[in-house]
Amino acid sequence: MKSCILNLFYLCVLLIPAGLKAETQLPAPYALQCEHLEGPIGVDEMHPRLSWKLRDARQGAKQTAYRLLVGKDSLSVVQRKGDAWDTKKVNADESLVRYQGAALQPFTKYFWAVEVWDKDGKPCGSSVSSFETGMMGMANWQGTWISDGHNINQRAAPYFRKVFNPVNKKIKSARAYVAAAGLYELYLNGEKVGNHRLDPMYTRFDRRNLYVSYDVTAQLKAGKNAVGVLLGNGWYNMQSLAVWNFDTAPWRARPTFCLDLRITYEDGTTSVVKTDGDWKTDAGPVVFNSIYTAEHYDARLEQPGWNTADFDDQKWRGVRLQAAPSTQVVSQLMHPIRDVQTIPAQSLKVLNDSTYVFDLGRNIAGVTEIKVQGPAGTVVRIKHGERLLPDGRVDLSNIDVYYRPKDNTDPFQTDLFTLKGQGIETFKPKFNYKGFQYVEVTSSKPVKIDKSSITGYFMHSDVPVAGKINASSSLVNKLWAATNNSYLSNLYGYPTDCPQREKNGWTGDGHFAIESGLYNFDGITVYEKWLADHRDEQQPNGVLPDIIPTGGWGYGTANGTDWTSTIAIIPWNVYLFYGDSKLLEDSYESIKKYVNYVERISPEGLTSFGRGDWVPVKSESPLEYTSSVYYYVDAVILSKAALHFNKPEDQRYYSALAEKIKAAINKKYFNAQTGIYGSGLQTELSVALQWHIVPQGMEAKVAENLAKRVKADGNHLDVGVLGAKAILNALSENGQAQTAYDLAVQDTYPSWGWWIVNGATTLYENWNIQAERDISLNHMMFGEIGGWFFKGIGGIMLDEQRPGFKHVLLKPNFVKGLDHFDAEHEGPQGKIKSSWKRQGKKVTYVVLIPANSSATVYFPLQAGQKAYQGKSTVQDILHLDAGTYQFEIE
Repeated sequence: MKSCILNLFYLCVLLIPAGLKAETQLPAPYALQCEHLEGPIGVDEMHPRLSWKLRDARQGAKQTAYRLLVGKDSLSVVQRKGDAWDTKKVNADESLVRYQGAALQPFTKYFWAVEVWDKDGKPCGSSVSSFETGMMGMANWQGTWISDGHNINQRAAPYFRKVFNPVNKKIKSARAYVAAAGLYELYLNGEKVGNHRLDPMYTRFDRRNLYVSYDVTAQLKAGKNAVGVLLGNGWYNMQSLAVWNFDTAPWRARPTFCLDLRITYEDGTTSVVKTDGDWKTDAGPVVFNSIYTAEHYDARLEQPGWNTADFDDQKWRGVRLQAAPSTQVVSQLMHPIRDVQTIPAQSLKVLNDSTYVFDLGRNIAGVTEIKVQGPAGTVVRIKHGERLLPDGRVDLSNIDVYYRPKDNTDPFQTDLFTLKGQGIETFKPKFNYKGFQYVEVTSSKPVKIDKSSITGYFMHSDVPVAGKINASSSLVNKLWAATNNSYLSNLYGYPTDCPQREKNGWTGDGHFAIESGLYNFDGITVYEKWLADHRDEQQPNGVLPDIIPTGGWGYGTANGTDWTSTIAIIPWNVYLFYGDSKLLEDSYESIKKYVNYVERISPEGLTSFGRGDWVPVKSESPLEYTSSVYYYVDAVILSKAALHFNKPEDQRYYSALAEKIKAAINKKYFNAQTGIYGSGLQTELSVALQWHIVPQGMEAKVAENLAKRVKADGNHLDVGVLGAKAILNALSENGQAQTAYDLAVQDTYPSWGWWIVNGATTLYENWNIQAERDISLNHMMFGEIGGWFFKGIGGIMLDEQRPGFKHVLLKPNFVKGLDHFDAEHEGPQGKIKSSWKRQGKKVTYVVLIPANSSATVYFPLQAGQKAYQGKSTVQDILHLDAGTYQFEIE
């Protein structure tokens, strides 16, 4: 009888209307994910992570036990039968568990559900979710890697096709698995498969390649079918020349790919359409493509229907079979790049009869689509930039500075579209993206064009939104939006510095922005991929380049701790935000090798291995000081990771090393009598506070000195990237929140707000808008402010002892200058909300703690103030279980 009741409960959960408000729903697990994705296919992990949240709006809601069921039949799972894994009842509140059942089989769909017991010990069940395994090993590939046989200098993109007939049986499912070195688009019977852009993600191609899995069941048809593939160069065959030397990368070759299209029939049998010598290849209208510069398209060379079954391919030629680029081909299990926003042009200025300038109204990363009509052979040049010249034309001088073209055939950020002269023609690049706000269109002959002719597409890794703020200050709201715009503009399967000038995975930029990224977006899949790139690039001695991936550039003398501490800082932050230690575990030996290397070259505890406080306003902090601080940070993270993974010898050793580094820094740079580091610059004081270098008990004095320094600097910034990461946190977390806020919303030079009042919709690379160099208008390296809003004003902070927001530290600051501030973050347990509103001398503070979590609130009471819940006074430090609470402070 009990089993029947629970089965009925599962079915009831499945039937709950999607729009029903959470507070009216029965308690139930929801948001089931495998490997941090919903219903993924192509899972290669033998022990995938399964996670869920608990929907329960009651006060004190929590999970007291769980039971996971995994099986190959969905109905069996509903009936509480897990033929692959049944954990039975586990008395624990954890909601992220690694699969430990029977060995997973490749190409198999697994269904799973979770039953949890609530705070009252009553069971409640989830709906059924699924994940599907992929290759699970190189040996399961049946296809051969193929290319068109041309050399690296061939400019035209290769097209490939094959016609096939499925077995004459009823098809149950079909999956396409595509691995490529370079970029590709996959077509089946004339239609593009999926909505991804720029697949596969960029890796160190000679060490690791990614494959992508697609459900193509609905695109197969009875009788003849055709599969088509178009290859782009990507970073694999860089034909554009720049200072980063990607044209001499050790992996460089003509793009190549491997495909298995696996068809499963209702009777359980399978057949595989694969890449082999039977494929055919030819060129087409994509006559040049560069991920770095642009794409050229000659519509006169189109071959209509090239990817359909009835196309006449007699003039196409055979393909070349070749070896795989690397011995490691693994699943691309991450949020893909997509066209996420469509942005019509806001204005059009006609400069003459062949020159038009469009303004999108905001700076983005992505591409444009043009619709134009003109005579055959007309060449339309579509130039993308961030600034305008005095004459109104597009100015590229701030972003083409590292480009080294050998001739004029590959103009920077400028697509070339040659018309075929048949009505309105459309062009949108497939294998490129750019950073821009303005688009200049010029044509070799008169064309028909208007404001609707240009549409922008904001492209980026399509990571789910996790955070939201809303303030009474329009400047705060604009700064937060600009930070997110820059973050997304620089998220293309790995975090980049800028989407136009470089597109490089600068390590420092990546970890400066990690908290902003994770407070605002669910980015774990991107960071797990990027840290795998780190491990691929790490030298045997532990050294990392300061751009990752790299074709060889970046193993110089400045690739030190302040930049390449990504290897430690990002896994640690992912662990704190998600409560998931897999990335930290995967990176542990790499962190250790890295710290050991720095120790060998800096045996006394201080190091000058680094790049320094990049792009400061005016004052430069000592390189040895800032590099040694990050060396300390790495050693601390390593010691904490060793403790977490039960490595006592490592924990003792690296804890002692951290103390040695800290002592050396304080001995040389700290004046304990005055509470000053170095000469008392903003960066010097800030990084000591941010990274806990300051001796215990001295924090308030150092923070007071920092606040005085800010005041002496006219309440303006005097920092570079290291100081910008630290200064707001250093102030707000040490009793100087008002100074931090005043600094954050300063709107005269130099400040973040100065950019906004001058029209910025993204963050800039330089405080000085008129600087002669380092003046990209879409950079993320000064982006910590986007995370600070959640911490410094909303007060939503992590607890290292209970990561993944199992326990939330709420430390709001009711700063003057704001009437209200709302912050929300969707964490692994659910939504956290911290919201306050000022009414006269009273502040109303509302918090939401998700089920299966708890919080400690630290009320920022001033002299004479008290905190009330209803009519009852509460302590200034208060523990809260899950639920919604309202307090009054007056």
